[in-house]
Amino acid sequence: MHIAWLGKKTPFCGNVTYSREITTSLVKRGYKVSFLHFSQDNDDSEQDHYSTEVSLPFLYKSQIYTIPAPKSSKILLRSLRELQPDLVHASLTLSPLDFTLPEICQKLNIPLVATFHPPFDSRLRNLKSSTQYLTYQLYAPCLAKYDQTIIFSELQRDLLVKLGVPREKLAIIPNGVDTQKYSPGKSYFKQQHPNDLLYVYQGRIAVEKNVESLLRAWKHSGISQQGKLLIIGDGPLTPNLKPLYNQDDNVIWLGAIVDEEKRIDILRGADVFILPSLVEGLSLSLLEGMSCGLACVATDAGADGEVLANAGIVISTQDVTTQLKTILPLFSHHPEINYLLGEKARKRVLEKYTLSDNVTKLEHLYSKL
Repeated sequence: MHIAWLGKKTPFCGNVTYSREITTSLVKRGYKVSFLHFSQDNDDSEQDHYSTEVSLPFLYKSQIYTIPAPKSSKILLRSLRELQPDLVHASLTLSPLDFTLPEICQKLNIPLVATFHPPFDSRLRNLKSSTQYLTYQLYAPCLAKYDQTIIFSELQRDLLVKLGVPREKLAIIPNGVDTQKYSPGKSYFKQQHPNDLLYVYQGRIAVEKNVESLLRAWKHSGISQQGKLLIIGDGPLTPNLKPLYNQDDNVIWLGAIVDEEKRIDILRGADVFILPSLVEGLSLSLLEGMSCGLACVATDAGADGEVLANAGIVISTQDVTTQLKTILPLFSHHPEINYLLGEKARKRVLEKYTLSDNVTKLEHLYSKL
C-alpha cells in the first residue's frame, strides 16, 4: 500500500515527532511512504527512508501553525495526481491547506485520513472558555469531510460529535512511543551530575505549557539546592523566563534538542518528569518520560490525566504552582517514590501506549478504507 503522508519535518515539535515515528514504522512494515511537507526548495533536509519527498512552499511556519504559499494547493494536487497513492494521511498542521485537502482528495478519488492534534482541557467548562475551543469549532465542519479523523480520547470524540462530526468518522487511537528506544538505561548525562536529583521538563516554552508555574514552584519550594531542574525546549517565553530563573536557582536551560539520542540520554539520567500544561492533546513528551521509567507529574489536561492515572501524580490545571510546591519536595525527601512511580509509568506505557500498537490500529483503519 502506498501512503502519501502530509505532515511536518520542521520546526521540531510533537507533530514532527509523530510524523517521523509513524512513517518510519510504516516503512519498516513494508508500506511505501511519500512525504509531503512545507519546506523551501533549497532545504537540505535528508530524504530519510521515503520513496518520494515533495516540498510545499509556505509564507510562514512555526511549531503551531503554517501559512502556505498561494501555489501550494496546485502543487499538492499535481503531486498527488502523479504519485497516485492508495491513501492520504494528513497530520494536520493548523494550515489553511487542511480545509482544502478533502476537496483535492475527492477530486482524485483518494481516501483521506487526518490526525487532529490541537490540545484541550479535560474539563469541558474550561475548554469552552478557551481559544482551543474555537479551533475545534472551526475545524469540525472540515473534519466531517474527511473519511476518518484520528483523535486521542473519548472527550475529544464527544466534543467533535456535538460540533457536527459524524461519530463513525472518528477513530480513537492514542499516541504511542517506541519503548525499545525510550527505555531505562545507562546515561552519560547522569554521570556528569551523579549526586543531583534531576527534574526535567520537555516541551515548548509557551503560555499554554504553563512552564512559569513550574519555575515559580521550583524557586519557592526550597528544593533548588537539593537538585537541578532541566528545561528541554524553546519557545516565545524563553527570553522572558530565562533571566529570572537560572543557574542561581539550579535551573539548567538546555534549549531545543533535535538529536534524539541526546534527548533519550538526558531522560534516562533524570529522576522526575514534570508537565504543567494548561491544555494538551496526548503528550508524546510525557509518554517518552514514562517509557524511560521516570516518576511523572502532569496536569489533568487533554488525555494526559487518563494516561497517568494510578501510574504517576495527576494534578489540576488550576493553581499549578501551589500544588507543585507541595509535591516536588516529596521526591527529594522520599526517593523510594521515584523508583516506585517510575516502574508504574513504564508498565503503563508497555500495556497501552506503545508505538507498535498504534501503528497496528492504523493499519486496520487503512485497510477498512
